Amino acid sequence: MARAMDCLVNVDFGDTKKQPDWMVRVKEDYFKGGDDFFRSPELPELLDDMDANGVERAILIAKAGQPDGRAFQFAEARPDRFALAIGGFNLLRPMPTLKALEGFVRDFPVVCTNVGPSFWGDGMYPPTDPVYYPLYVKCCELDLPLCMNTGIPGPPLPAEPQNPIYIDRVCYRFPELKLCMIHGADPWWDTAIRLMIKYKNLRLMTSAWSPKRLPASLLHYMSTRGKDRVIFASDYPVLSFKRTLGEAAALDLTDEVRDNWLYANADAFFFGGKAP
Repeated sequence: MARAMDCLVNVDFGDTKKQPDWMVRVKEDYFKGGDDFFRSPELPELLDDMDANGVERAILIAKAGQPDGRAFQFAEARPDRFALAIGGFNLLRPMPTLKALEGFVRDFPVVCTNVGPSFWGDGMYPPTDPVYYPLYVKCCELDLPLCMNTGIPGPPLPAEPQNPIYIDRVCYRFPELKLCMIHGADPWWDTAIRLMIKYKNLRLMTSAWSPKRLPASLLHYMSTRGKDRVIFASDYPVLSFKRTLGEAAALDLTDEVRDNWLYANADAFFFGGKAP
């Protein structure tokens, strides 16, 4: 069984009393999800599922407004297995946001922050908007990777701000920023690949994508010039460990390329090659 590091895992869906309408629609219309789509696993259940599928470590999505949520609890209980991706900040209030981010990085095992341009501010702010600049600067200062949604989102939300072409100017102005495009880049895969060839600080995460649905151009890039650029994630429980890793094992990739994608690239990008 190949080792894996899952870089985007949700553990608190079921703790939300009422999901927003767009989340319900993406479950039903896009992923055709069942009753287990919105559920929160208990810690032993999650660990058993990880062990059964070779997931040595997972990065849990943590919300800034819920510092007592499951993600924080799981990371505190098992720091050898979990780290945190912190999100949910109000970028329109930069000073409180930056102070809060510094506090989370100081007090918890935060390895990245995340933001989805389509998911806040009514999709009014593409990544080139100055509203993001304080966050970019702070991430550079903290040497903290930033994960940003790219591609047309599944939910019925504005898609244009997640066109990866906006990342071009961000990387140009902030070459020190460790930036990862998450949830793929559909239908702009080739643009994302070309940007990764152009900028050494840029990565792409295949979260929320069934591996068997990944485009041939990305698989070719992963096997050639982009061996160190593409990172695995499931977006559990949206997609299961068993499904994504089973499909990953079936792809026509060399053992080296597969290990880079499933583990080594994330280890280098998020942990500096020193993951427990």
